[in-house]
Amino acid sequence: MQNVRKRRGNNLHSTAGVCKENVPERKTSSFHFDLWFCLTLQNWILDFGRPIAMIVLPLEWFPLNKPSAGDYFHMAYNVITPFLMLKLIERTPRPVSRTAVHLCIVTFVMGASIHLVGDSINHRLILSGYQLHLSVRENPIIKDLKPASLIDSFELLYYYDEHLGHLMWYIPFFIILLFYFSGCFSKSEDQKKIPISGWLLLGPSALYYWYLVTEGQITELFLLTFLAMFAMMIFQHRKGLGPDCNGSFLFYSFSITVLLVSLWVAYLWNDPVLRKKYPNFLYVPEPWSYYSLHIRKSQ
Repeated sequence: MQNVRKRRGNNLHSTAGVCKENVPERKTSSFHFDLWFCLTLQNWILDFGRPIAMIVLPLEWFPLNKPSAGDYFHMAYNVITPFLMLKLIERTPRPVSRTAVHLCIVTFVMGASIHLVGDSINHRLILSGYQLHLSVRENPIIKDLKPASLIDSFELLYYYDEHLGHLMWYIPFFIILLFYFSGCFSKSEDQKKIPISGWLLLGPSALYYWYLVTEGQITELFLLTFLAMFAMMIFQHRKGLGPDCNGSFLFYSFSITVLLVSLWVAYLWNDPVLRKKYPNFLYVPEPWSYYSLHIRKSQ
């Protein structure tokens, strides 16, 4: 009886071993076209298209005391983007701390939600004559408010919208991209080739990141992320590894974005009005401030 049991036990172990060997490994190096396409599409529609929808759609459809079309776009963005970011992390072959990822997602949603409220009120102010190329205190509809403490409240709103909301939104966003990028390295040359679909997505992806960096005023954060990716590539190169097709797609997107931001800054380098509003060391004007100053005024 004991011999029979031992034989059965050995057969079970050998069968389990065969099953483990026969299970195909998940191909994590294939280009994630579905995720990159969904990310790019929803970024252009829900983020870039958000203020356009608020301006183009008739005001009668969305009264000023109710959420606008752009607000609904933002709500959808706050749900879809974290979901897609989690899907990206699921496909990276390198194990990532779940606690760190979940903390980033929670912070991302909170920051994007803060921005939702601030941006919603800000666009209603635009419809009332608020000029984006001017500071809060210099705006004609705000500088004469009584009591004067109301101006402090609007400056607080601007801080939540343009500073705190953006930082809590974009810092975890780029950290998750770094987590993902850290697992996108391989020795196989076949895994490093970007397919045609990836090259077609490269332009729209890079152009959106240009908008994200300039309108979000996160140039420093973006450059730090780009430098971290570059340093990671050098470190992995010493091990004989290079970025696979997904890592190359992300790195090339960021590289083109650096070029586009540089061209944007050079184009507006001598603009005195925008220079006054953006006196920081890194002068990067917002596209909507440019629209408010040079396009809306001429219409």
